[in-house]
Amino acid sequence: MRISTITNWAYGVTVVLTAISGVAFIQSGRAASDERVAVEQHLTLDDFGEELALAAEKRSDEARLYAMRGSARHLAAFRQDDRETHARERVILKLRSLDLAPAELAALKQAESNLDELDAIEVAAVAKVEVGDVESARQMLFGPDHERAQTAVLEPVTRFRALVAARTGSALNDARAQSDHDGDVAKAMLGITAALFLAVLYFVLRRRVAVPLTRMTGIVARLARQDYSVEVPLDRRRDEIGDMTNAIHIFRDNGLERDRLEAERAADQRAKDTILQMMHRLQATETQEELAEVVACFAPQTFPNLAGHLYVQNHTRTALTLASSWLDPVVDTASFAPTACWGLRRGRPHVSNREHVDISCPHIGDSAVPALCVPLTAQGDTVGLLYFEERAGVEAIGAASRLYLELMAENIGLALANLRLREQLTNLAIRDALTGLLNRRCLDETLNRRVHESRPDPIAGLMIDIDHFKHFNDEFGHEAGDMVMQQVAAIMLDVVGEAGQVYRFGGEEFTVLLPGGDEAAAMTMAERIRAQVAAAPLACRGRVLGHVSVSIGTAASPQDGPLASLVARADAALLVAKSGGRNLVIAASRTGTRTSAAA
Repeated sequence: MRISTITNWAYGVTVVLTAISGVAFIQSGRAASDERVAVEQHLTLDDFGEELALAAEKRSDEARLYAMRGSARHLAAFRQDDRETHARERVILKLRSLDLAPAELAALKQAESNLDELDAIEVAAVAKVEVGDVESARQMLFGPDHERAQTAVLEPVTRFRALVAARTGSALNDARAQSDHDGDVAKAMLGITAALFLAVLYFVLRRRVAVPLTRMTGIVARLARQDYSVEVPLDRRRDEIGDMTNAIHIFRDNGLERDRLEAERAADQRAKDTILQMMHRLQATETQEELAEVVACFAPQTFPNLAGHLYVQNHTRTALTLASSWLDPVVDTASFAPTACWGLRRGRPHVSNREHVDISCPHIGDSAVPALCVPLTAQGDTVGLLYFEERAGVEAIGAASRLYLELMAENIGLALANLRLREQLTNLAIRDALTGLLNRRCLDETLNRRVHESRPDPIAGLMIDIDHFKHFNDEFGHEAGDMVMQQVAAIMLDVVGEAGQVYRFGGEEFTVLLPGGDEAAAMTMAERIRAQVAAAPLACRGRVLGHVSVSIGTAASPQDGPLASLVARADAALLVAKSGGRNLVIAASRTGTRTSAAA
């Protein structure tokens, strides 16, 4: 029940009890008035009765004194009393006008009759005294008849007074009892009213207002400090305090929701800032290794609950190889075919093992961890894959996170494509288009860079020329000639490997630089190249081209000359080899020495 309803009911009941108390007090006042009237009536009737008795005795005394003394004074007093007889009659009439009981009226009538008889005896005796018959008068006034008449007068008067006293006493007691009863009722109603008022005050102000308000004061103070972790007790009362509690609940829930939204907004802003920082770093990377390192650094900062891998597609588009990892993912596949990922097949993000509502990617294997595969694409071309998986007990692949994951994947894909495009442009600038070898420009830059070093390291060089190359072009055509150069270039790359770099010097001439090599190393490498080329059969479009041989000149620096003349000295040794019959290896320091080829 609402406090206002309780207050209204309490007010109404208090008004009713107050009205009852007022009525009881009025009744008590009336009973007191009745009591006072009863007392006045008792006194009045008693006074009238006593007045009748005294008047009769006084008149008898005056008559007797006159008969004894014969004094005119007593006669005058008797006559005066006689004149007052009318006043006595008025008293009797007034008594009769009062609400007397029948017994009282009968006693009054008898007293009146006896008074008349007594008056007649006394009047007759006074008359005898006046005519001189004093003795007869005395006998009449002092005789038994007078005594009997006087006693007859006093007896009904006494009975009348006793009846009046009994009746008025009873009325007085009844009035007093009624007054006491009405007073007690009024006091009881007043006490009940006061008790009700105090009870309502205690119940409403203390139990239903003061106590809940005191309990809520600390809660409201903490909520005012934006401490929404405070627990608000749920009060199901349907009153103003209940409404206030519900309002505080709503305020707390709104505060919690606002904090949650602010936390999400802050996390969202942090994710955006981290992705923006990653984008800036991605734009500054120069190699795929640097790009992989940047992704491994910023991915766990953006999504701390997601472990993952960065996979890069190889140039032949036959496999995706692992470039970097973060937060120790469960699935640790080093490489897999593009067809092993549904995300790459479909060209869009694919979720695996999330409530098992979709098929899992084969490259995940038997792992049941929820995972997300996001293809890395640029200009419609797939360049790699971002693989994410949720860490144990944390669900992180939601709609919002997928949006940022796709944004990250888009930027990583563009950066990876830019690196590949830059690599392609670099290759076009420093590599020969036909053989894929480093070109003359790259050779010159490498030598110039080494020349300007304060203490250049030892280096050996080889100048290689394909023997009778014009004969291949003339006999088999330029296509066969191109094939011959490509085959020789492949053999040289295979033989040199990591020991040095192979350059196309121009036409059918090639250069090999062996950093840290000397003349002996150069001669050994040259002989291996010459032998491998001579042993390789050539064919073009099913047509056998026969065997090809090469002539090689070697030089070393600083053993037999400065670095600036390394290529020139090796080229001079090459000319000696060609003029000496070809298919030879000649060292610049021993231009007269020949190393013949096997037949």
